[in-house]
Amino acid sequence: MSTADLLPLAIAIPLIGAAFSALVGSRLPRVATDLLVTVWAAAGVADLVVLWLRTGDGRAVSWLGGWRLRHGESVGIVLVNDRIGIGLALLTAVLVLAVIAYSWRYFDEPPAEHAGTFPALILLFDAGMCGFALTGDLFNAFVFFELMGAVAYALTGFRIEDPRPLQGALTFGVINSLAAYGSLLGIGLLYARTGELGFAQISQKLTGHRADALLLTAFVLVLTGPLVKGAVAPFHFWLPDAHAVAPTPVCMLLSGVMVELGVYGAARIYWIVFSGPHGIPQHVFHDTFVAAGVLTALVGAVMCWKQRNLKRMLAFSTVSHVGMFLVGLALLTPEATAGTALYVAGHAGAKAALFGVTGALLDRFGSVDEHSLYGRGRELPVGGVLFVLGGLALAGLPPFGTALGKAVAEHAAQSHSPWLLAVFVLASAATGAAVLRAALRVFAGAGRRPLDRHEVPETTGGGEEPEIRGPSRRVPLPMLAVPALLLAGSLAVGLLPAVSTQLAQAARLFTDRVGYVAAVYGHSHAAGMPPAADWTAEGIALGLTSVALAVAFACAALWAAPRGGGAHRVVAPLRRLHSGHMGDYVGWLIVGVAVLLVAVRAQL
Repeated sequence: MSTADLLPLAIAIPLIGAAFSALVGSRLPRVATDLLVTVWAAAGVADLVVLWLRTGDGRAVSWLGGWRLRHGESVGIVLVNDRIGIGLALLTAVLVLAVIAYSWRYFDEPPAEHAGTFPALILLFDAGMCGFALTGDLFNAFVFFELMGAVAYALTGFRIEDPRPLQGALTFGVINSLAAYGSLLGIGLLYARTGELGFAQISQKLTGHRADALLLTAFVLVLTGPLVKGAVAPFHFWLPDAHAVAPTPVCMLLSGVMVELGVYGAARIYWIVFSGPHGIPQHVFHDTFVAAGVLTALVGAVMCWKQRNLKRMLAFSTVSHVGMFLVGLALLTPEATAGTALYVAGHAGAKAALFGVTGALLDRFGSVDEHSLYGRGRELPVGGVLFVLGGLALAGLPPFGTALGKAVAEHAAQSHSPWLLAVFVLASAATGAAVLRAALRVFAGAGRRPLDRHEVPETTGGGEEPEIRGPSRRVPLPMLAVPALLLAGSLAVGLLPAVSTQLAQAARLFTDRVGYVAAVYGHSHAAGMPPAADWTAEGIALGLTSVALAVAFACAALWAAPRGGGAHRVVAPLRRLHSGHMGDYVGWLIVGVAVLLVAVRAQL
């Protein structure tokens, strides 16, 4: 089988698996259904592993149905990618396999007619995310984007007997659908201008046009969908609300890979479609999205620190790290892109593991409230160790992949804007500290017993329904084994030199617009030298500094004397912005699009 044949298979395998699971899941014993879905997920991973190995330091191109370019024009659908896109699809498939294994005992007593529904939706989610990562066609990116979103809405509100997941899914669906409509309108504008939908073909057609009002409007509208899906401030409000009510396995995918796909999509579309000689200048993208990334990182870090609901805490941690990912990609250098790719891979394992352990707490105690769980986690010592390791990984402890990626991105940021180092260090320290504080309170009973402050509105996370019935029994082995393996994967990203070497070369290709276009048109193009993506003394020192700050912040929260309400007065307005009201979030979506449009226009 050729490399070109493996690209569509990465999408077809989970699609067929989802259909098969939905058809036969209710007719098979539970064990057989779990085994069948696991085999489908493993087949998708195997296909992408072979594709990764065969692609090497080049690009894979597949024209579906054989509808290739003729005289520089096409009506066919093209899948084209380098190891950044293929690696992201592989990361998606691996996390889906992990989530399916985690969910072997997720539903003890599902209705017989729904036995195959949940795994079928997970496989559909896999197909949508892989398709979005691999496509080279703007309209089909929208199609996969919507498939991914529609399934995510259904998964978020899967427990229809509880109104809270339905409310979270509705907010998730409305905000992301509005953003998707904006992207579709932008795609229509580009099609009207160029008559093409492929990334490379649009790029070529735009070469003869200047960056006028139509191109500027299309740029902002097309990126609105990925930025909302990526939870970039001020488009992030839906994310914590969805995480707070979604089933734990779904949270593992939302934070582990879906929001990262949004940031990836924004960067990929800009590099190929809009970064040409007559497109949106690189300094405009750089300045606008570095600012957006810094805002996202800081807002996420502050809100993460102020949470006591563990799911919302981890969701805001994701927002903060997304901000750092966006900064790395907005630097528009191969080195920063390589660092971001490593950071994303390490973060996926650590964050999914933390959600996995949180799910074990929820199933054991019926709560994800840090305060009410004080000391009760002593019954789960393995979970406590995993939670602490996850917090240290988020803080940037070497040799986790998060630390290596952060170090490489920090080095790239230092050469452009040295003050960005402080953003990376403080944001990673604050998010890691929040997790460490929760871990010490819940699993060790450390510090004073926290008191409720009724004058401060909080989402506690108490009184939740256990996701696995019968919480008096032992926690099922997969619910702790899978997080352990995910953390081991995050560690492997930082320890295996082959991973960083290959992602560095992939980053060079990712930032090479001319080479991408040449590959689609069947021409050869020599890529430049890959950037360095190795451990350095400076990177290790910055990682240890972040960890030291995280430990200090966590200890201060646990044992330092409580202070006055000054911090509350500063943070309270930010809390009020996260109101949970859909109308407010729609308003912020409109404001964000308007600000983005003005910011880009002002720099042209």
